[in-house]
Amino acid sequence: MKLQRASVNPILLPHPTSDWETYNVFNPAVIYHNGLFHMHYRAQGLDWTSRIGYAVSVDGIHWNRMRRPILQPHDATDSRGLEDPRVTEIEGVFYMCYTAYGRVFTGAGEPTHAGGGILPMIARSENLITWERLGPVVRGEDNKDHVLFPRKINGRYALLHRRWPNVWLAYSHDLVTWRQEDMVMMYGPRGDDAAAWDQKSVGSNGVPIETEHGWLLINHGYNEDHVYKFGVILLDLDDPTQIIRRPQQDIFAPEELWEIRGDASNVVFSCANPVVDGVVYVYYGGGDHVIALATCKLCDLIDFVLDG
Repeated sequence: MKLQRASVNPILLPHPTSDWETYNVFNPAVIYHNGLFHMHYRAQGLDWTSRIGYAVSVDGIHWNRMRRPILQPHDATDSRGLEDPRVTEIEGVFYMCYTAYGRVFTGAGEPTHAGGGILPMIARSENLITWERLGPVVRGEDNKDHVLFPRKINGRYALLHRRWPNVWLAYSHDLVTWRQEDMVMMYGPRGDDAAAWDQKSVGSNGVPIETEHGWLLINHGYNEDHVYKFGVILLDLDDPTQIIRRPQQDIFAPEELWEIRGDASNVVFSCANPVVDGVVYVYYGGGDHVIALATCKLCDLIDFVLDG
């Protein structure tokens, strides 16, 4: 089981005449809504600060993008950039999970990241263009790769987040208060298997996909060689802390030149896997430089996770 790259890749490139997306566009969120694909992507320009841009598409391949970013630094908590958005629709409202990288540390104790602080932020929108910042999931730790489930579970919002090197599950009643007692560690790298593709680190990709068999997750990881790859996991619908299946084999790895060599080497990194007409659209950043697309049939992915 392997994801198949689109024949027209990459589908989005840096804009050489832009001041804010000059050098890199990568790691996009993509959501399918009202017959259109909506993309929120990370971009770096002349000041190398990450901002979030917006683009729209009819077919998921050819895109029209706005000329200016829709989210950019607004204070010291995100002065160094906004990174890696993941967008979830819940009960008709859109929520964006993104990483704020700032020059100040806002937690207790000592900073976990040199030079400032990292905040796993959540923002809210009703139109996918204007966003209201709700606040961070946690403070004072190097915590990234957070993504919301597309519906409440047992009456509460559920979210995956990454306390390196492990993936955690958190619950909240209001998306603002995230109590430590409502968090549990779910899974980590397969550190006891030196040959495993995810032997050193793991993290979440796009929004969990609800199926009759369970929550289907596409995740990422790497081993000592630091080559990013994708895998798949199946979780229980009512209790996502229960892992039903976690195949050993990866489903995607860097192969193209622009994945192997870029602003970062050997990186494929995805924040989006919407399902449209039975097809899983996996959008990803290649080499931290361009945006590309790979796909598979949802039924094939389910068969793999059940039997792989």
